This record gives sequence, structure tokens and C-alpha cells, in this order.
Amino acid sequence: MAVALPDDLKAAIDSSRADGFPILWASVDESGQPTIAIYGSTHVHSDHELAIWLRTEGRGFLSRTGKNAKVFGWYRNTNTNVACQIVGEAHRVDDPVVRDRVFNESPEAERKMDEAKAGVAVIVEIVRVIQRGQVVASRD
Repeated sequence: MAVALPDDLKAAIDSSRADGFPILWASVDESGQPTIAIYGSTHVHSDHELAIWLRTEGRGFLSRTGKNAKVFGWYRNTNTNVACQIVGEAHRVDDPVVRDRVFNESPEAERKMDEAKAGVAVIVEIVRVIQRGQVVASRD
């Protein structure tokens, strides 16, 4: 089964911050300890990729994913009862065209918090999407 996010899930992810339900991301440090963080800039980049704009370069997510790219995203909107788990691999993107696209497609409220565009673009290559305990998309 190829990774292809359904249109309704794409729309839910793209509006997650505005809806008040931003995606929670988990990553692990080099000692294996998990960390979670909310990134309201998360949005759909393609059928098989999500993008995150990190406003601060020196923070832990980049350090952790630079050593272990495996990440886990959790989305749940309690108003619509839509939820999914996203297993992926995150990597920093320095290509200026992709970087600009990630910034420009991030929610407006997130862009306003980094008007100098000093942040960093991250792409999450989706490995698997799980809904209601079932794998609905997988690259495996």
C-alpha cells in the first residue's frame, strides 16, 4: 500500500492549528529518551510528506532528528472525532525553493511569529498512517 493521504485527512491536518488541535510530535534523544512538542506550523507538503516550519534553529527537535530521524505525530480533533497516528522520518531541508515553500504554506499565524523567516524547514517523510487501529497508508 503506497502512502497517499486521503483528502479529508489532508484538510484536517492543514487546518489543525486554526481548529485548535495542532499536531503533537514525538522524537527521541541520543540516549533514547522521548520528547514531545507541538508544532502548529505542520501542514501537508505532498501525498507522502508533511512539512514543519521551526521558528528557532537551535532547538531540540533538529538535534534529535539529526541523530534519529524517526518521529511520531499524533493528531486528534475532538470536535470532528478525526484522529490519526503518523509514523515518519524527519529531515532538515536547506534548499531555498523548498524552504520558501514550507514557510509560505505554513499557517499565517505561524508565519507572523517569524516574519524575518529565520527558522528552518523540516520535511517528514510519512512511513505509515494509522486510524482507528488500522494502517490506512504505508510505504512498507
